[in-house]
Amino acid sequence: MSFSDLIVPLIFAGVLIYGVCVKTDVFAEFTEGVKDGLRTVYDVFPSLFCLVITVGVFRASGGAELITSVLSPVLGAVGFPPECGELMLLRPLSGSGSIALFERILTDFGPDSFPGRVASVILGSSETTFYTLSVYFAAVSARKTRYALAAALIGDLTCAAVSAAAVNILL
Repeated sequence: MSFSDLIVPLIFAGVLIYGVCVKTDVFAEFTEGVKDGLRTVYDVFPSLFCLVITVGVFRASGGAELITSVLSPVLGAVGFPPECGELMLLRPLSGSGSIALFERILTDFGPDSFPGRVASVILGSSETTFYTLSVYFAAVSARKTRYALAAALIGDLTCAAVSAAAVNILL
């Protein structure tokens, strides 16, 4: 058993000991935290459910593959590997879906290939935009998101473009 195996139990024990030392009802605070967490889940769940269903339908219908095949000539012309096009489209929508695509790219082309390296940079430097926005805005009951989605999608597009350029420069 290593120290890293003991970190979580030690933190848990430390919080309990601290709570007892400052005369706090640790159990009551814990249950109140659970109630708050369940309220957050209740508020966020409808958005997440819709997002998961939409992404599933988009992937199952072949929409991502169709868009990627249409964009492939343009992507290749600007120096972006067309093999990473579907990853670029799916990353803002689904973390697990993009990880599955990433794994497929690494299996098909190898981790040291141009598409493998670009996919690695995209996955490591981008965010699941729609998931993040839906969770955050649902948690605070925001109705007007202003420019958040547009700014995040521009960030995702910039990430894809810069990833290919960075890999080209550093190869």
